[in-house]
Amino acid sequence: MEDNHMEENEQKLETEVAPALIAVHPSQISVSVSVGSELRVFSLQDGSRVKLVDETGGHKDSIRAIRYSRSGQLFVSGGDDKLVKVWDTNTWRCIYSVVSEKRVTSLAISGDGMFVCFADKFGVVYVVDIGDCNYENTAPVNKKAVPILSHYCSIITRLEFSPDGKYIITADRDFKIRVTVFPKQPLNGAHEIQSFCLGHTEFVSCLAFISCEDYAQGLLVSGSGDSTVRLWDYASGCLLDTCDVGAEVGLLHSNQRLEEVLPAITDLCATADGSLVVVAVQRDYAVRMQLLCQDSLSHQRETFIPTSIGAAPSFPLLWMVMGASSLQSNDSALLARVRAVSGFTANTSESTESETSVLEDTEIPGRASASSTARKIVNWRRSILNSC
Repeated sequence: MEDNHMEENEQKLETEVAPALIAVHPSQISVSVSVGSELRVFSLQDGSRVKLVDETGGHKDSIRAIRYSRSGQLFVSGGDDKLVKVWDTNTWRCIYSVVSEKRVTSLAISGDGMFVCFADKFGVVYVVDIGDCNYENTAPVNKKAVPILSHYCSIITRLEFSPDGKYIITADRDFKIRVTVFPKQPLNGAHEIQSFCLGHTEFVSCLAFISCEDYAQGLLVSGSGDSTVRLWDYASGCLLDTCDVGAEVGLLHSNQRLEEVLPAITDLCATADGSLVVVAVQRDYAVRMQLLCQDSLSHQRETFIPTSIGAAPSFPLLWMVMGASSLQSNDSALLARVRAVSGFTANTSESTESETSVLEDTEIPGRASASSTARKIVNWRRSILNSC
């Protein structure tokens, strides 16, 4: 009885603090945001909110992961209701629904759009074959997930496919990053481990890939609760560089023990060539946005508190969302907010702190007129707030 009571309290706490998440279409034609169990999509083509079609009624509990496919044709969402939903981004209709045995913590779509992988609270990774997509279905088709690998009861915090599709990378709360060969027949399981990227001393919170001339498969960037951002040759598991973000920005001015003052890295986003990495750093319930450019590190304290960041390739905008579900506040405007920041570009010679700026509503790209777009964005933001 006591164990059941503790589990119920844990589930209630995690539901209350589920962060708002943001994902950007690869061609930046839409931006998706989840707040609690609510999923909202905003079209940047006509400056309007997109109507989602799901005959099952959508998610019933906090959404923990959202993701566009590399082509932008598909979108997936999953969370505490033990559901993974696959959406067609042309019609924004839910075409597949997958039931998980446990709550979903992370998910990813293979580069060819043939498979969806997701991880649950017990550290098991499942794969779903969606290669037979039928976009004409009027109701979601139930799909069965097959387990392919496990981290043995360690909660998986991040799940990614490598850019070349050869590997599936999983990170967990026990400081590990595992690189597994993604098999040609994944429904039979993924049994070959390529490498482990070991070095973090706290949970791994986020991953991103960057291209590099010296490494054909690219490199991996990771962020952690140990306040570091690390650069990896993930194929060999070799650690190439470490940026101690907490120390660099002067956050360790304390007489307390070191482990008590290190701020966690909560999210990161990188340009394709890795010349610019944006890092969200948490400290005392506040978050700073860090700009890492080559060997330099600049920062600016934000009154805006992002819980998730994202960008689209070849577009110089960084998108941020702040918010959490089921939190009580006298000011509802604090619960959810979306911002776009200019200057997120791969040209390091042009990327300086002074050239980055938060865009006003009238500056958000879209086909509609600036004033019309601004009104629609405001209405979209209000719709997000009303759903909290």
